[in-house]
Amino acid sequence: MEISWEAVVARRMRRHFLIEAAETPVDAVRAMCGAHAQIAAAGEVSVALRVNGANRESVQRDEGLVKTFGPRGTVHLLPLDDLPMWTGALTALPAGGQQPEPIRMTPDELDQIVAAIGEALANDDLTVDELTEEVVRRTGEWARTPTIPAFQGAWARWRQAVHVAAHAGVLCHGPMRGRLTTYSNPHRLRPFDPMPAEKALTELLHRYLYSYGPATPQQFARWLKATPTMVKPYFDDLPQVELNGQTAWVAPGDDEFPDERAEGVRLLPYFDAYGVGSFPRELLFPGKAFDRATARGQAGNYPLLLVDGIVAGVWHQKKAGRKLDVTVEALTPLNRRRRKLLDAEVDRLAAILGCAPSLTLGDVTVGAHA
Repeated sequence: MEISWEAVVARRMRRHFLIEAAETPVDAVRAMCGAHAQIAAAGEVSVALRVNGANRESVQRDEGLVKTFGPRGTVHLLPLDDLPMWTGALTALPAGGQQPEPIRMTPDELDQIVAAIGEALANDDLTVDELTEEVVRRTGEWARTPTIPAFQGAWARWRQAVHVAAHAGVLCHGPMRGRLTTYSNPHRLRPFDPMPAEKALTELLHRYLYSYGPATPQQFARWLKATPTMVKPYFDDLPQVELNGQTAWVAPGDDEFPDERAEGVRLLPYFDAYGVGSFPRELLFPGKAFDRATARGQAGNYPLLLVDGIVAGVWHQKKAGRKLDVTVEALTPLNRRRRKLLDAEVDRLAAILGCAPSLTLGDVTVGAHA
């Protein structure tokens, strides 16, 4: 069965709650397969713009969400109820981003550190410095050795295991202590057992395909930071379709596509899941958008202007007190109707951030991550 790109875009936009809003932040985050929250404000805006009346504070207060290390080893907001699936799937992936051999921890050392982290966080939320002392007390001074290159020197050796501990389900982010990040143990929020690996990866693939399909094993592997060889068996027996002359896969029983087009204007912040997880890149970022809004095909480095579900520009915000100045660089002309929709989207963004909005159409002169 051959399907049109317009139908794919319309289905993804609706399922990402970018046409009609979600009822709760948890619904929005589950639909996104996790909200990238390495930049906390951007992650909270990603969720809030999908939920009627939500703002950053209401996303922060939602007890159904947990901040932890998700796909690609980066910080995400995930539904607390989904941690069995996520931990089961992520611990099944091959280790990535390992340190060089001279400072790399052995499997036994990793196991010791993960156990120590889980024990240390079983009753208290701890800052990095406090957690360092507890881990060293339980394992030995070797865990304190400064070995990991960091912004101002080197981090302690045990910190190689932070994302490993998160994937094992014994570490997540706790409440901020002033400006200091704390870590917690998610079992204090709700006890759970990781799902068996094969079942977890199957469930995660089906959810990804529901939100981002149709997709190929190569695209799913890229999103998950796995290898195509590892994930390809999970595609066996799934329904296939043709998109843009290429075979792609959809979730079981999910091969119907609406006869509609996505219409409207949306502003998505840095690393919004819709841009990061959607493929093919050359169709979502057509023409000039590919060079302007990606880093050689890597999405997320720039906030995106969507027109009818397709990337049509970039934007930048500058917040000063209670004022929010938004500059939008549109790569295609905006007619009067789309300009009104853009005005409304800037108003919504400002409401999420608690600011008074100001919109300028023009070139965005700052670089990525600015």
